[in-house]
Amino acid sequence: MAPNFSKIATDLVGLLGVSPGQRVLDVGTGTGVAARAAKAALGDGGVAVGIDPSLGMLRMAASAGDGPSFAASTSIDLPFADATFDHLVANFVMAFFPDYRTALFELLRVLRPGGRLAVTAWGPGEDQDELRTTWRREILEDAAQRAIPWERKFGDRNELKDVLHEAGLRDIWTEVRDYRFDLSREDWLTSREVTPVARFLKQMLGDEYWDIFRTRVRAVFAENFPDRINDFRDAVLAVGHKPAAS
Repeated sequence: MAPNFSKIATDLVGLLGVSPGQRVLDVGTGTGVAARAAKAALGDGGVAVGIDPSLGMLRMAASAGDGPSFAASTSIDLPFADATFDHLVANFVMAFFPDYRTALFELLRVLRPGGRLAVTAWGPGEDQDELRTTWRREILEDAAQRAIPWERKFGDRNELKDVLHEAGLRDIWTEVRDYRFDLSREDWLTSREVTPVARFLKQMLGDEYWDIFRTRVRAVFAENFPDRINDFRDAVLAVGHKPAAS
């Protein structure tokens, strides 16, 4: 899914208004698409760093090259001094924080006064999307809620704005943008299987029942969807700045 997410990551980094020589931190970098977008915007003089707790994701991110540095870390205990970064990006990660208030407090700690934080979340169209409605019908809704506790909350641009304001950001701007992804039905299902929701379900079911589940899902999708899928998604983009110290 990395190529599909690159457009969103580029749009998100564009909200930061980065300047040459600045430092940008990509929180929950995954395969590094936002970190690479940040490095491209910064040029040779800037520093882009991506963090993620998944070593597998970080290996994939580092193998692509293109300039960023990567480190294994959670968002709760960042290995950086106060005000290290000029800007931060968090691309589709806020919904996964067990305690988003604590996570945002730590993110703002490493952001310099006057710096910007830009975030994305999947928009409110999720419930009306036939692909995901079919997937959710096959998967346990309880598993989805446990794996992504704040998905619905941050899909509402007004709630997201309120949360960012309560965390201390100001001059917050939000927008819902539409995106289209073109991929095969099998690639779409594979992308679902590596989500936290599916990983959580696999742990609950065990290998044998997980294989049964995968077979059933593919049969259901083969009956309802073509081999090639146009996946339309709406995403909430938001950016705000940390006030300068008084």
